[in-house]
Amino acid sequence: MKRCSEYKKAIYSLDPWQVRETEFDIETNYRDETIFAVGNGYIGMRGNLEEGYTGPENTTFNATYINGFYEEYDIRYPEDGYGFARKGQAMVNVADGKIIKPVIDGEELDLLKGRIHFYERILDMKKGIVERKVTWESPKGRIVEIHIKKLTSFTRPHLAVISFRIKPVNFDGRLEFISRVNGKIFNNVEYGKDFRVGSGIRGRVLKTVERAVDDTVGFIKQKTERSGLSLVCAVDHDITPKKGCFISTAEQEDMIEIKIAVNARRGTCYTLFKYISYFTSRDYQEYDLENLAIKEVTGAKVDGMSIIEEEQEKFLDGFWEDADIIVEGDPVSQQGIRFCMFSLLQSTGRDGKTSIAAKGLTGAGYEGHYFWDSEIYVLPFFVYTRHEIARNLLLYRYRLLDAARGRARELGHRGALFPWRTIDGPECSAYFPAGTAQYHIDADIAFAIKVYEEATEDMEFLYKYGAEILFETARFWADLGAYIPSKGNRFCINCVTGPDEYTALVDNNAYTNYMAKVNMEYAVEVAGMMKRERPGDYEQLVEKIGLKQEEIRAWQKAAEDMYLPYSDELKIIPQDDSFLHRKRIDIDQIPEDQFPLLLHWHYLNIYRHQICKQPDVLLLMMLLRKRFTVEEIKRNYDYYEPITTHDSSLSPSVFSILACDIGYERDAYDYFIQTVRMDLDDYNGNVKHGIHAANMGGAWNAVIYGFAGMKPDSESLNFCPHLPEKWHGLSFKVRYKNRKILVELKRDSAKFTLLEGDSIKLHYFNEEILLMQGLTVTKEVKNVKV
Repeated sequence: MKRCSEYKKAIYSLDPWQVRETEFDIETNYRDETIFAVGNGYIGMRGNLEEGYTGPENTTFNATYINGFYEEYDIRYPEDGYGFARKGQAMVNVADGKIIKPVIDGEELDLLKGRIHFYERILDMKKGIVERKVTWESPKGRIVEIHIKKLTSFTRPHLAVISFRIKPVNFDGRLEFISRVNGKIFNNVEYGKDFRVGSGIRGRVLKTVERAVDDTVGFIKQKTERSGLSLVCAVDHDITPKKGCFISTAEQEDMIEIKIAVNARRGTCYTLFKYISYFTSRDYQEYDLENLAIKEVTGAKVDGMSIIEEEQEKFLDGFWEDADIIVEGDPVSQQGIRFCMFSLLQSTGRDGKTSIAAKGLTGAGYEGHYFWDSEIYVLPFFVYTRHEIARNLLLYRYRLLDAARGRARELGHRGALFPWRTIDGPECSAYFPAGTAQYHIDADIAFAIKVYEEATEDMEFLYKYGAEILFETARFWADLGAYIPSKGNRFCINCVTGPDEYTALVDNNAYTNYMAKVNMEYAVEVAGMMKRERPGDYEQLVEKIGLKQEEIRAWQKAAEDMYLPYSDELKIIPQDDSFLHRKRIDIDQIPEDQFPLLLHWHYLNIYRHQICKQPDVLLLMMLLRKRFTVEEIKRNYDYYEPITTHDSSLSPSVFSILACDIGYERDAYDYFIQTVRMDLDDYNGNVKHGIHAANMGGAWNAVIYGFAGMKPDSESLNFCPHLPEKWHGLSFKVRYKNRKILVELKRDSAKFTLLEGDSIKLHYFNEEILLMQGLTVTKEVKNVKV
């Protein structure tokens, strides 16, 4: 995926708060199912048509996911080796509770039959609902007006609700709503040659062990074979008007069915409300799942759809009050950034047991694994808007600390090594050069803890959870690296893979060395702080992990003596020791049909060239911005940009941010549009497999770190805005050190207002400004353009 020289035409109509499609197209349905997915961080439902259709294969993938619910499988290698990942984990497509099949006077509703007079589907990001309106004429001429609403509740994480309203327009007749829960669900359809979205599990995974249906209530209980996890999906129903309805039920081996029929009259609206709940043994005792699931749906039925909708909108009012970004003058960017933020909210676990998968809860690409994406790309969004979610993302890593210790021991090291790919702890990456060898994940998690602590001052989290992670990851680096005489006896870290997966198993990857240095420095700092401020807790932790004072001194020395690659000749940071000794290929020399390279070139052919899948040195510079001058960033940007393919969705946002810093106006905006519209306009042609969640975090980063120029550190926030020429204004709020700050940037002014908390000093182009609650400080814009 090279940088696009032309912007793609918007697929959906531009609207600041909605995504809207105005016709049903079977050719784009697969893609649309991702865009119109609903989720709440626990349940994720693809935007499948509730009634289904008799369409061709490979035009739909019907799926519902539960965050963190997985099956296990054996990873098999034709040529095995010690320490290879042994057990894979894959997110499971669970029982489908979305099904509602209307039968209209003997004819099933099917959008591929009859005639569609009107069609509209809307994702409303203020209401948190997907609505679909259809006027359909059956093959026999019966016309109905249909209005469907679907949501997954943010306030009731185990609950989803569908309302399905039908109004006969030109006939009286029998109307049937056939509601089902289908447990005969299959996983991971074949995706062709794109192995990135494949999986180690195929076909059916869940076995139905129990089912029951009585009147309007029913449930299915299913269980995985290997991971031993159980799940119950329960449903309850209501209909208005109730008078004259007939209810019948049926059961099959893997399905329950509830049929509600009425003798319908033209002009009258008939609405079926379906309440759906999911509970799993990851969160509750298995014996209690049925009762919990049924209680959830029956309670929701008592409250009713309108109350649940009100709860949803109230929750989102609060979310947008904290998180919203207002872009003036550019509707393409405005819709895009809100879609990105809303999708992150829908996809991110908030329970401390789960995180955010690469495809969120919209597809099973990458098997639903959690990567470093969560900490480096997504976490900043929540740190500065909803820090309790950021805290829970870090608590998820703490839950895996024992497994990380075990993985480090397995590879012959002290401390802890977090898995490159996992759901519940073990390393699941079967290709170790681009998996296990990306040791930098330890430093990424440590860096995320640092970012969180500096922004929130949550010392309770730091001392109770974060410090233990920091100490164990610092231990790992101290054990992994070595002092190498030929490098001036500097501390070196050899045979690793950095963020750029087109360069593997190298010595002294610059990103890894710099970030490991920060990891160890921060561990030393926190050890000192904890020893002074919480001596009792410190001694308890020291005893728990057997920490010795000489270890801390070793971390300090290793950090001070870290080998940091630098080319005196080019005055840039080499990506690693050997990178500059390879043949350089500008991406413009590569035919367009060979991208992404990993699907068309053998890895060895990629590894032997100076060519990058994504930013490596440049990501380092973005994260550690204050350590580098503008001139240094510019030289490195100019060197690496022509050889970066952007075959990773993680790439464009970083280039946009750094382009802002060095004054490359066109690059900054081009890369931003490619980031913020990646899924809405399907820039990579693969959104049907699910969203690009980390890229969406990158979109927020590009606005706040890039165009708004926010540069945070442990002491203050410094804003150096560079608005794109198209933007007339930009406003947003950030939470920082228990304050809430409104930032309003115009073409000719910058305003800062402290909305909550005690007075605080900020910086504007390094000029100190004092904010006091309720007062606005206005500054003249020093630099309007990028």
